[in-house]
Amino acid sequence: MPTRYDKEFKQNIINLYKQGESAAQLAHVKRVVMTANFGAIGFSNHDQTSITTEADWTDPNEKGLSAYEKFKLIAEQAAWQFIEQSHGSLELTTINLVAIMGPALDAHVSGSSDLLKNLLNGRPKMIPNIPLNLIDVRDVADLHIRALTAPHAGGQRFLASAAGQISLPEIAALIRQKRPQIAQNMPTKTMPNLLLSSAALFNQTAREGNLLVHVNRQLSTQKAQDILKWQPYFDNTTIVLDSIDTLIQYGLLP
Repeated sequence: MPTRYDKEFKQNIINLYKQGESAAQLAHVKRVVMTANFGAIGFSNHDQTSITTEADWTDPNEKGLSAYEKFKLIAEQAAWQFIEQSHGSLELTTINLVAIMGPALDAHVSGSSDLLKNLLNGRPKMIPNIPLNLIDVRDVADLHIRALTAPHAGGQRFLASAAGQISLPEIAALIRQKRPQIAQNMPTKTMPNLLLSSAALFNQTAREGNLLVHVNRQLSTQKAQDILKWQPYFDNTTIVLDSIDTLIQYGLLP
């Protein structure tokens, strides 16, 4: 059940949306595109044989759900609730993104780049066998523009991901092969899932990692393809290497 804090947070978000609606009406805004999160969709689907789509929602009480993912979930729920209750002309579209990487315009990089920094600084002694879905920031920009302008995008959620998935050990192997000059501090051993599950009994970070291990990563972006005529252009290998090159370019590695 939602906690009192969850309900208060949701109501505060709705109040902010009401202020934003007034400004939007003055500016004759017809549609708002919200940058939402895969964590609001797929973190409660642990069935590895299923396909996760925009029809799914994460349970806010999911064990191991991080505060960030939970509040992104609540914020999106509040947005849809606000639109439903306002009965106005304003349309809402959400783009539910997986981990965003790719080249940056400056040293301000996405939070997902911390995954790469942590691998490269050698902080973990073993690499957790966590699979990831990635999306390139350039594909994200393309998708937002399409969601803003496509006639039938209003009132829709769109999952955004490159094809397939890539695990942290696979990312480490890619870096060793393609950028060996920065790989000297990376751990070489993979953490057994059983060890991560055991640590999750006592540690919140391990609980969050353990959830990521069990999340179904079979995603469908068919809806964005059909309605927005969108296809991800960049694959996982390119996304990782372009992210690494950005970290090198701006001196963001240890």
